[in-house]
Amino acid sequence: MSAVSASRGARAVLRAPWVPRLLLASQVGRLPLGSAPIALLLFARQSATLTMAGLVVAAYTAGMAVSAPLLARGVDRWSQRPVLFGSVALSSAGFLLVALGGGGPAPAVVGATLAGLGTPPLEACLRVLWPALVPADAVTAAYALDVALQELIFVVGPVITLAAVAVADPTTALLTAAGLQLAGALSFAAATPVRRWRGARVSWHWAGPLRVPRFVALVIGIVCVGAAVGSIPVALTGYAETVADRSIAAWLIAAQAAGALTGGLLYTRARPGGTARLTHLAAAMAAGYVPLVCAPAPPVMAVLMAVSGLALPPLLTVVFLLADRLAPAGTAAEAFAWIATAFAVGSATGAAVTGPLATHGLHYGFAFAPVAAAVAVVVMLPARRLPARRAGA
Repeated sequence: MSAVSASRGARAVLRAPWVPRLLLASQVGRLPLGSAPIALLLFARQSATLTMAGLVVAAYTAGMAVSAPLLARGVDRWSQRPVLFGSVALSSAGFLLVALGGGGPAPAVVGATLAGLGTPPLEACLRVLWPALVPADAVTAAYALDVALQELIFVVGPVITLAAVAVADPTTALLTAAGLQLAGALSFAAATPVRRWRGARVSWHWAGPLRVPRFVALVIGIVCVGAAVGSIPVALTGYAETVADRSIAAWLIAAQAAGALTGGLLYTRARPGGTARLTHLAAAMAAGYVPLVCAPAPPVMAVLMAVSGLALPPLLTVVFLLADRLAPAGTAAEAFAWIATAFAVGSATGAAVTGPLATHGLHYGFAFAPVAAAVAVVVMLPARRLPARRAGA
């Protein structure tokens, strides 16, 4: 156990041994989450239609969604290093297949699928380590810091891709994404806490953490949260067209990310709260989306977007804490992976639903987010009541 002081906050977490290295390695290894979709899109668009390019990106995303819980289950049953090494090797091979496939549809789709399937479960691996890296009273701050810093992935990742394309070409952008993922995963796997970590020896159950009804309620609620978040970029695209400046969408998304980063960093100072905080934060998130329906002028919209991002990292922090408590012994990594998968599925669903809504009116497009977040509040109500803490948890 680290010697972090009892005071909470990002600074206290970062003083713990191994934390800066593990956070940095995890962030670098997860950069393809923000860079790879754009790199794949630009690469495929060189020789294929926009529809085919979208299919390549969808194959990558679907591969990640399918494999994340399976890879995390392997982490729970054995250890982190073999799963990290095997998965990153598969993902790297997939990126290489796309890059060296000559732009053909088959190599691109197959390679993107393999790259997604092999995405190393760094997010789940780091989160199961937190209780061993920091004292119990700093775990909430650690989760909050982790979630807040994740916002940087979706800001820095696209910038890296666009820079690589500007300097060289989309193939270089793909190889850069693969290289960053490989470097991050290998650095993470080489850390002493990762080498020492072992999953709990428990009886295997085919359903993993999904055999707990309250955890299932939490997962469904996160699908709704993801749907709310995923709907916003689509609605913003329509908004940007109404103000005759398509670039404004990117700046508004950046404003929301800045708000989320701020909310996450502020929450590192929060005191551990009761389980009722889950629905309180989901309600705050829903309320933050309501003013967007007015679609005001860009300067005001930027402020509203920043405000709408404040509640997401605190909400996800509580979700991960609850997932750890609700998951049966020996299934923590898989539980975290299910949360990430649920968020991704919800995000894709929200984007798909909001497109047709926005064509009928911009206000309808923005209205989807608060409605989806409000549904999440109701769905997650059963998850608030927790069992007694597991021995040794």
